[in-house]
Amino acid sequence: MAKSIAKLNKPLRNRIIGSGVEQVDQLLANPLNFRLHPDNQQQSLAGAIDDIGFIRSVTVNKRTGRVIDGHLRVTLALRSGVQELPVEYVDLDEAEEAQALLSLDPIAALAASDKEKLDELMRQVQSDDERVQAMMGEFAEREGIVPVSENSWADAFSALPDEDRAPFQQMTFTLHDTQVEIVKDALKKAGEIGDFTDSPNENSNGNKLAWICGAFING
Repeated sequence: MAKSIAKLNKPLRNRIIGSGVEQVDQLLANPLNFRLHPDNQQQSLAGAIDDIGFIRSVTVNKRTGRVIDGHLRVTLALRSGVQELPVEYVDLDEAEEAQALLSLDPIAALAASDKEKLDELMRQVQSDDERVQAMMGEFAEREGIVPVSENSWADAFSALPDEDRAPFQQMTFTLHDTQVEIVKDALKKAGEIGDFTDSPNENSNGNKLAWICGAFING
């Protein structure tokens, strides 16, 4: 049986009716919001906002005044003394509001990842914020992009020094699942054997990899 292609079966209804700015302490949390926000998610979002700013408005149902999307952004703003946030207004009845609240995040979570593009994207991101580095590490590990360190991605994704970057280069490798433990073990052993006290490189994984390559070349 041929697989059907996803498409819209009804004329598009635009339920977005406007945008504006709201006082943060006036935004109403949705009583049906089922999302819990663990500390690592809160830290990740706070770090991302600190890095690049606020780039996604809070979605508010104009009929009820309740938030549909953006509860954590509102929470962080309240804690941080932010007084106003940009909002996008939609016009939904209460049943539609419930469906929107239920479907927004789960539908997004159904998306798969192109690992090659994700790997390329992550190589473009530079952040000095440890919360963002941790987020990238957790996400990459969950998506099956193999970390070069068995403990943390922070070292692998740490930004190059702010001063002249000319002596430094970043390299990223993609590994098959069968190669992961071999690389982890090799890096661990290199860290135990190698003496990197005189290395001009502060990236421990770079030092370990260079030591392994040097040992291989020199026999």
